Amino acid sequence: MWFLIIAVMVLSFIVQQTLQSRFSKYSKIRNSSGMTGAEVAAMMLRSNGVNDVSIVCVGGTLTDHYNPSDKTVNLSRDVYYGNSIAAAAVAAHECGHVLQHACGYAPLKLRTALVPVVSFSNMIVQWVILAGLLLIGIFPNLIWFGIGLMALSTLFSVVTLPVEINASQRAIAWICDNGIADAQTRPMAVDSLKWAAYTYVLAALGSIATLLYYIGLARRD
Repeated sequence: MWFLIIAVMVLSFIVQQTLQSRFSKYSKIRNSSGMTGAEVAAMMLRSNGVNDVSIVCVGGTLTDHYNPSDKTVNLSRDVYYGNSIAAAAVAAHECGHVLQHACGYAPLKLRTALVPVVSFSNMIVQWVILAGLLLIGIFPNLIWFGIGLMALSTLFSVVTLPVEINASQRAIAWICDNGIADAQTRPMAVDSLKWAAYTYVLAALGSIATLLYYIGLARRD
């Protein structure tokens, strides 16, 4: 099981490096409309009748995300001000999450409901697992409680996959239908979002492998 965990870590590093490389490459290619990521986001929201979501610029690279709690589409500087096909794809992807929220997309609702629970469990799960391993002869159920907390994080990672894939599908369809991407730049948009999706796939696999590893430890003891 350790081999699988290490393999996932290596693959995650490779995917992150490839994602950054592809984003850098496609950030140099202008999208068909010449619109900035912020303009693409505003147009996509407006065309879908969404008027209560703000678009803001945030620091960092590839830090783009939608926050359903305050209804903000947060775009990194390169995406917010950039008029590349990469910027358009990322902006549209985040707006895809807005549309999911607006229509009550079930996996997004589940992921949103899990956020506070997973945030709390992530703060204590390592300590609970450690205590469970050290005290397994005295409190044998403690490690299983920790494994239960870890399972919540694994569930969150798995639920995230359809959320991200669906948002990308919405994004690609919209930018193609609205002249943001053409026959030449569509494959670039698909490629950039595909590599972003791979990071979530590997995160889910890593979480599953780690969960299985600790289940194996608990059963052995």
